[in-house]
Amino acid sequence: MPTAEAPYRQIANDITAKIKSGELKPGDKLPSTRELAATYQVHMNTASRALSLLHDRELITGHPGRGTYVAERPTT
Repeated sequence: MPTAEAPYRQIANDITAKIKSGELKPGDKLPSTRELAATYQVHMNTASRALSLLHDRELITGHPGRGTYVAERPTT
């Protein structure tokens, strides 16, 4: 029996889909960890882990004190 996908992966995949579809564009600011947790009705640690996964995928960049943004894509 297949297991359900982890909530942090569901969030990361949802945001990835929004980036790939163009709903979220390079330079767009993402909601804060607290806002993502509220939106997806998860603990802040889960939202933080989703953002970490997106960062590892190089889809977002964090700027201390300013927020998290959709990464600029290479022009190649």
